Amino acid sequence: MKNFFKDLFKYSHHVNVQLIDILNENKEKDIESIIRLMSHVLNVHRIWNAKVKTVPVLYGSWDIHAVDDMAQIEQENFGYSMQLLETYELTQPITYMTGSGKQFTNTVQEILFQAINHSTYHRGQIATAFRQAGIEPILTDYIFYKWQGN
Repeated sequence: MKNFFKDLFKYSHHVNVQLIDILNENKEKDIESIIRLMSHVLNVHRIWNAKVKTVPVLYGSWDIHAVDDMAQIEQENFGYSMQLLETYELTQPITYMTGSGKQFTNTVQEILFQAINHSTYHRGQIATAFRQAGIEPILTDYIFYKWQGN
């Protein structure tokens, strides 16, 4: 199961890097809503990583990043997630606090799946926003990633 999660994070990282590249290529267009969504994806991934491993949470969930900074944030998030998969058992319970101060306990597997699922959800919104900005969206489906030999 850990290998499956590693594959999911590799897929998510691959697609996020492509999206960030497209943002870099289209800075002259009206892409504020896309920058906001992509920043949110990056921020929340970091926040979920921090629930499992003590890493600094540097951003609020809706903080906005410069497009030029996104690739480094994505790389850090990916690296932390891969470290988590090497360090923790998927069934290990983690007790954490939400941003609103509520305490919950979930397994590492549930937390990591939430990070992946959250990113996938917002990438669908990013595809719609690309179209609205006159940018052809890329295919971000997991199975398409696998068809490419990954």
